[in-house]
Amino acid sequence: MLAPIALFCLILTVLPSHTVTVAVMSVDLGSEWMKMAIVKPGVPMEIVLNKESRRKTPAIVCLKENERLFGDSALGVSVKNPKTVYRHLQILLGKKHDNLQVALYQKRFLEHQLQKDPMRGTVYFKNSEEMQYTPEELLGMVLNYSRGLAQDFAEQPIKDAVITVPAFFNQAERRAVLQAAQMAGLKVLQLINDNTAVALNYGVFRRKDIDNTAKNVMFYDMGSGSTTATIVTYQTVKTKESGTQPQLQIRGVGFDRGLGGFEMDLRLRDHLAKLFNEQKKSKKDVRENHRAMAKLLKEAQRLKTVLSANVDFMAQVEGLMDDIDFKAKVTRAEFEKLCADLFERVPGPVQDALTAAEMKLDEIEQVILVGGSTRVPKVQEVLLKAVRKEELGKNINADEAAAMGAVYQAAALSKAFKVKPFLVRDATVFPIQVEFTRETEEDGIKTLKQNKRVLFQRMAPYPQRKVITFNRYNDDFAFDINYGDLSFLSQEDISVFGSLNLTTVKLSGVGSSFQKHADAESKGIKAHFNMDESGLLLLDRVESVFETIVEEKEEESTLTKLGNTISTLFGGGSSEPAPNVTEPIQDEEEAPPESGQDDKDESQKDKDTKEMQDDSEKSAAEDEGQEKTEEAGSKADTKEKDGEKSENIEPEKDAEKKVKPQKKSKISEDITVELVIRDILDPTSDEITSSKKKLQDLTDRDLAKHEREKTLNSLEAFIFETQDKLYQEDYQLVVSEEEKEQISAKLSEASEWMDEDGYTATTKQLKEKLSQLKSLCKDVFFRVEERRKWPDRLAALDSMLNTSSFFLKSAKLIPEDDQIFTEVELNMLEKVINETTTWKNETVSEQEKRTPKERPVLLSKDIESKLALLDREVNYLLNKAKFAKPKAKAKAKNSTSSDKSSKANNTAEEKVVSPTEESTGTKSENPEEVQQVVVPPTEESTGTESENPEEVQQVVVPPTEESTDSVVHTDTDSQSPPTEETTTGPMEKTQPENHIEDEL
Repeated sequence: MLAPIALFCLILTVLPSHTVTVAVMSVDLGSEWMKMAIVKPGVPMEIVLNKESRRKTPAIVCLKENERLFGDSALGVSVKNPKTVYRHLQILLGKKHDNLQVALYQKRFLEHQLQKDPMRGTVYFKNSEEMQYTPEELLGMVLNYSRGLAQDFAEQPIKDAVITVPAFFNQAERRAVLQAAQMAGLKVLQLINDNTAVALNYGVFRRKDIDNTAKNVMFYDMGSGSTTATIVTYQTVKTKESGTQPQLQIRGVGFDRGLGGFEMDLRLRDHLAKLFNEQKKSKKDVRENHRAMAKLLKEAQRLKTVLSANVDFMAQVEGLMDDIDFKAKVTRAEFEKLCADLFERVPGPVQDALTAAEMKLDEIEQVILVGGSTRVPKVQEVLLKAVRKEELGKNINADEAAAMGAVYQAAALSKAFKVKPFLVRDATVFPIQVEFTRETEEDGIKTLKQNKRVLFQRMAPYPQRKVITFNRYNDDFAFDINYGDLSFLSQEDISVFGSLNLTTVKLSGVGSSFQKHADAESKGIKAHFNMDESGLLLLDRVESVFETIVEEKEEESTLTKLGNTISTLFGGGSSEPAPNVTEPIQDEEEAPPESGQDDKDESQKDKDTKEMQDDSEKSAAEDEGQEKTEEAGSKADTKEKDGEKSENIEPEKDAEKKVKPQKKSKISEDITVELVIRDILDPTSDEITSSKKKLQDLTDRDLAKHEREKTLNSLEAFIFETQDKLYQEDYQLVVSEEEKEQISAKLSEASEWMDEDGYTATTKQLKEKLSQLKSLCKDVFFRVEERRKWPDRLAALDSMLNTSSFFLKSAKLIPEDDQIFTEVELNMLEKVINETTTWKNETVSEQEKRTPKERPVLLSKDIESKLALLDREVNYLLNKAKFAKPKAKAKAKNSTSSDKSSKANNTAEEKVVSPTEESTGTKSENPEEVQQVVVPPTEESTGTESENPEEVQQVVVPPTEESTDSVVHTDTDSQSPPTEETTTGPMEKTQPENHIEDEL
């Protein structure tokens, strides 16, 4: 038993050293802004502040010839040189060159020239032959910058992240985000829909309000680029792993890709341009000047914000064009008239979400506003009428809710943190189906029939696995994976959606598998699909399954089994694996792929699937169970069609069972799969490597530039500060005239070099120059520093000598019968005190004989070493006195009080140690653990497990024997249940351990 315990303790000891760099982050990636949040040990959830100490950062990058800027710095350059600034990159992800979204981007940002990628058909920015970047590369730069901010804020490296994406992102767009993160070197734990992240944040902080009664909440999110309405159902459900836990389920999603605050900004910008042209202060059209339009856009964004709180405002831009100032008054009524058609589209996503969820407005308990653009008064006015509620919910942070929800999910996915479970069931916005052709024969005429099978219906929950079985193929074939019925989308949405075809799957090896297992019964070709946590569809594997009947061996006797085992151990058995491992088959019956019953069959399939696939199964056994579930929807039809066959097989089984026991075995043969992407081709591995190198080169260049600037600033500061110090009293006291002249000459020389060649010098040259100057001034700085340290160090040494001497005298006065110190120990302390006193007196005397301009002999490091030696000797004796046991004496006559005290202590000890005692503190799975729960100020400290998501749970080892008395005394005296420390099992003497996990 000791070996496993020792190993466990060793693991616990080692683990905390690795948890230093276990921080995770989230990135709420919006069209215009991004917000980052982190979780690290000791910091439950925190929004990252950027270099300007702001809680949100512009999702923008500026690329110049030799410089790269991000965030607010890049935003400032957008007014002066808009051609070098790239923003609103989300609109271009996963889009081909002929997509209407690309044309819209080109119209909004005329300064950029978008080129077509001849291989992939997508777009890229071309500033020059050397500066060509794809939207994924630019987004990768932004993500890398966000990680840098998070690392600086967390003060440790970060690699794991959860990134938010719009709920309406299709497969190509989601893959593009993952590619950008890969180029940035980020490990994406999950792509989470931003509406789901908001819903998770809302639910986590209202865990107590969630019960087994379903509660429907709508989140209306209007951001810069798009608008989404989401209906979420909250309720508690029972799980096998963790019992009853809260769950959120996405029930309905409605969206408008083009409705957002940026479109309002553009309309205000165009209105201001029109007002400027009407003033006729210039003969030129301001709309043809990119720089002037960038200035007007910045003013329009400020104007929109001000008009949300004021009925009118004076817009003004200094030096708009040709040194002409612009000034004009704009009212809120004018703004609302400009955006009248946009406000009419506000209720659209609400109705779409209700339709998708098959709900009515009366079933929605609350409508909560999210996103910066919901602050526009007209938006709230129109929305309030549409949802027919008394008021709109504004009880979450509209800007940060998605980032906080995503970082909670990141902590849940990370192995370094322990969080309270909150189940999330996201929903597929766009249905996906499988299409294939099959040859049929009617009246002797062979025809090809097109068949469809719905794989994931609209609003089907995920993550989820599905299996489709093709049971009428015995040779190589192919099938297509496409989007399903998109009739719920408008014609405009379909035009910007992209390709409706996802992938063509070509299977090879089917025919050979049938030839190989000709004697077995085919159970079809099974294709295993997985919709993962990021909403990406994956084809895990395709296998050809056969069923065979094998005879069971008669039961062997115990002696026979023992003999076989012994012979195997000594080489009698074969260690070679069987060519095909068989396993007991599950009763699987497939629905014949008849097109006439497609919709009904698949509808029933998905209903059954939803009931039995609440969780994302990952083990092989669970996969088999899912296969059975997926196929169960059409059991009845298959049994009717295969009735005759079943009737023939069953009697044979019964007859054989009477002779010899039989069982079914399953044989699986993997099928070779070739995927042909039909929507947007993924970059090749070489292209990904090239992009990574390109981004890394830019990062290295930025770091080298930052290092050079830092060195240059350090050199300049050293020159100016040292020139000033030479005239300060402390320095004049220790520096000789010769040294002063020499240092002044070198500083003047360096200053002249800086003016002439310093600003073009390399980092290496700057460092060498700085090193030379520091070496020259080292002795002077040392003498000044030592003289500044003497007073405090000497005072501390005198104090320690006095304390030690007093302690020594007191120790010598202890009677011989009670003496706890040996004569050797006291003599050693006395020796150290005498030697230290002698050294101090001699060294101080020697130092007083020297001039301040000479190197001192009294050094602060020597004083500190003497202090440490004295402190060590005194502490040794103090610790010995602390734990020393008094010598036995004759028992006192009056022992009533001591007996009572002893009895009380024994009672308390029994109360703590007793394994049957019910602990009223926090729950612990380990009977030797003491759990310490830090409860937020708003929680009632009742000793029970807190449901606050920011609760931190620290696992602490029971106190050692020396501290047992204090713990027992506390438990005995206090009548209320413990709220901070509760002993829940027998206490053993052990070493304290650091906490391993933080619980949010």
